[in-house]
Amino acid sequence: MVYAAEFDPLCYPGTSVLINLLDIRDQAKLDEVELALFLTRADEPLPAGELDFQHYLSLHRHLFQDLYAWAGQVRSIRIGKGGSWFCYPEHIASEMARVFRELGNPDRLADLESTRFASLVAHVVAEINAVHPFREGNGRTQLTFLAMLAEHAGFTFNADILDRDRVIQAMIDSFSGSETPLQALIEDIIA
Repeated sequence: MVYAAEFDPLCYPGTSVLINLLDIRDQAKLDEVELALFLTRADEPLPAGELDFQHYLSLHRHLFQDLYAWAGQVRSIRIGKGGSWFCYPEHIASEMARVFRELGNPDRLADLESTRFASLVAHVVAEINAVHPFREGNGRTQLTFLAMLAEHAGFTFNADILDRDRVIQAMIDSFSGSETPLQALIEDIIA
């Protein structure tokens, strides 16, 4: 689904296709190349860090550096999807700081049993999704970060559980205020 946006200087004029380092101007082709480059970068060692907002930015930069000059940078325009608007750009930094304060010290995640871990992390991922700090690549960065949190806490992350439709619906539900489907998905992933 293409994002709704106000005038977007990151798109080729007259289109909704994001300006990219490979100068791909066809959305279907860009989607295909973006996925291939993402999968390649996701298979590489991910950047080390403190599992904080700065680390989250570096994760996005790592995953999308081959395609977007702005990878790892917070978006500067208002965007929405499916009739809902995400956090306005002027509030992204403060909202992400709040979310990572709620996460707290990631080392404490290892002390949580799976249900409590899934509940806490579902809330954090839902909040990050509502902020949607990047112009593109939010969902993939969220899932990669989720895998990093699970690994950090000592859980196994079973990516085979990631059914695209279920993930999308869980994220939509969380945006609407119900984190239960996202928590159930996380519980299944780390079981």
